[in-house]
Order: sequence, then structure tokens, then C-alpha cells
Amino acid sequence: MSFEREVKKRAGEKCEFCGHNEHLEMYVVPKTPEYIDEVDTAILGCKTCVSQFDDEENRDANHWRCLNDSMWSSTAPVQIMSWRMLHRLKTFGWSQDLLDMMYLDEQQLEWAAAEGDAEDKTDAIVHRDANGVVLQTGDSVVLIKDLKVKGSSLVAKQGTAVRRISLDHENEKFIEGKVGPTQIVIITDYVKKL
Repeated sequence: MSFEREVKKRAGEKCEFCGHNEHLEMYVVPKTPEYIDEVDTAILGCKTCVSQFDDEENRDANHWRCLNDSMWSSTAPVQIMSWRMLHRLKTFGWSQDLLDMMYLDEQQLEWAAAEGDAEDKTDAIVHRDANGVVLQTGDSVVLIKDLKVKGSSLVAKQGTAVRRISLDHENEKFIEGKVGPTQIVIITDYVKKL
């Protein structure tokens, strides 16, 4: 029996989180230890669940109330991703309550924590544009004001698109990007995400 067929059989041809049986796809659990059997490296999830695992901006917290059931699964990869999602939704009281009830043995906990979801990120630097939207490395932004570039006669005009930005890891107000051929540092207060 193929790996994919085994996972589908284990899941009963439905999402192992919310139970939907349409638009199903395989999701390989990131940072799975090498000693885990191949069939336990993946889960069967609906398009909604799988798309929201890593997409924080489009995550629907109410959809994830299904974790109340899936966290009790006897399947290790479902337990691991349930734990990770509960940590990703930790700002909601119900999520913290479920985490407090959840039990993973030492090996499972190590596997679950490998993605860093349980780390305290309160001191992490978050870059936000003028509208408060979180910026990520590789995003594209547009200037909302004419900016004179220090040390040159260049003026970056309002409306100029800056593609594939990089973030300053020491200052939440600074990003870097190219305006024409010139690499410049831009203050996040003067950009908005495209």
C-alpha cells in the first residue's frame, strides 16, 4: 500500500482536524525526526486547514475550534500539529485552556517544539508599515511620501514600488530595498505594503 493511501485510510478519507471530506491534500509535518515512520510524517487535511497552518494573516481562529477534538487524536502527526496550532492561536483564551489540558510525551514535545511555536516572541522585532500591517522579508512596498536619500542627490518619489525588501534585525523601523539601482534604508512609517 502506498504511503499516501495509508494516510488516507488512517484518516478515513476526511480532514484529520475539522472532518471535512472535500478538497483534501497531504501535508508533511515540518521538522519531523528521522526515526518517525513515513506514514506518521504526514496528515490529511482540507484545503482550509492546510492553507492556514503557516499563513498567520489569513488564519480564522473560529475554524480552529476543531482542535478541541483533534488534539485528542491517537495519531502522532495530528497531535503535533494540534499542539503547534494551539500555540499559534495562544492569544485566544480557549486555545490556552486546551493547551493546559494537552499531554505529549517527551519525544513528541521535542518534535512539536522544533518549529519554535512555544518560544516567547514578546521581544521579537516586528516591522509594520504606515497602516500597521506586518512586513516580511521579500514583501513589496510602495512609498507614501517623497524621500531624500541621505548622502546622495537621489529623491525617491511617492508611489515608487520597492520590491523584495529585507528587514533590519535590530530596528523595527528600518527596512532595506532598491530604488532604481540604489540600495537604500527606508523608515517603515513612509511605506505601505503592496
